Amino acid sequence: MDSYLALKALAVWFGIVILAIANGVFREVVLIPFIGSPGGLMLSGVLLSSFILGITYLTLPWFGRLPVSGYLAIGLGWLCLTLAFEFGFGRLVQGKPWPELFEAYRFTGGNIWPIVLLVTALSPSIAARLREWC
Repeated sequence: MDSYLALKALAVWFGIVILAIANGVFREVVLIPFIGSPGGLMLSGVLLSSFILGITYLTLPWFGRLPVSGYLAIGLGWLCLTLAFEFGFGRLVQGKPWPELFEAYRFTGGNIWPIVLLVTALSPSIAARLREWC
C-alpha cells in the first residue's frame, strides 16, 4: 500500500474513532439508562458496526479500485490501530488493569465488541463487494 493510500485510510479511521466515541457517549447517556446494560451494549455494537460499514462504503471511492488484498490491508490496518488505541488509552490514560481491558473481548452481558472488531477488519472488503468492485 502506498503512503498516500495509507494516509487516506488513516484519515477514515480517525473519522471512525470519532463516531465510536460519540456512539459510546450515546450508549452511556441514552441507551443503557433506557433499555439496560445488556440491550444497550448490544444495540450500541450493532449501531457502531453499521456506522463503520456505512462510512467505509461512502469513502471507498476515495481509495479507488484495489485488489482484494488492498481492501484487506486497509481493514487489518484499522483493526490494529483500533486495538492499539483501545489498549493504549485504557492502560496509559485510564490506568485500567489488563484483566479489565480484556473483559471487553468476551461475549458477556450483551457485549459484542469482538463482532465490531471483525466488522472493522472486513468492512473495506464488504463495501467493495457491495459496490461490485471485486
